Amino acid sequence: MRNIALSLTMLFGLIGSAQAVDGDVEAGKAKSATCAACHGPDGNSSITAYPKIAGQHAGYIYKQLKEFKLGMTSGGKEGRVNAVMGGMAMPLSDQDMKDLAVYFASITTTAGSTPEDVIAEGELLYRGGDMERGIPACQACHGPRGVGQSLAGFPKISFQHPEYTKSQLEMFRSGERNNDMNRMMRDIASKLTDKDIEVLSKYLSGLH
Repeated sequence: MRNIALSLTMLFGLIGSAQAVDGDVEAGKAKSATCAACHGPDGNSSITAYPKIAGQHAGYIYKQLKEFKLGMTSGGKEGRVNAVMGGMAMPLSDQDMKDLAVYFASITTTAGSTPEDVIAEGELLYRGGDMERGIPACQACHGPRGVGQSLAGFPKISFQHPEYTKSQLEMFRSGERNNDMNRMMRDIASKLTDKDIEVLSKYLSGLH
């Protein structure tokens, strides 16, 4: 399993591309007022249906904003389809997106917690995967602490609201969300049971 995890990390790292986000933190802060209603004034949403974006990699935030806009302009044929975020991204210029991305990336994510009853099962699946079902270890891409790999394009997933994580895994599984690189998340999520998704979502909330 360790060899599989290392191979996946190396492969996906080569697939991803390092792309610096040339944004301005102060400009992003000034432009972030409209984001506060859902994501909180500092990107640490108190509404569990909306993700914490504070501390997320700037490149990942920038990519998602571009794809939300593309989802709207393409009529859902490309990008990431979300009626709320598509509408929010539409008026943003490319520089606006970069400024917002580096601003939220500069903020510390507030810590979450993991229920005691999912720690053992969550850790086993996150760190070791399930070879019999063809599920790779989550840490192969997202790292042992869930902080992701910015150069490879893998997001930070630790401290995220479990409700949001659960919804995204379910959407990857159903194909409703399809903007993952090389179908990686769709392929993995298709093998996860409802219980797997619930356990992982709760486990990641307190992973540090």
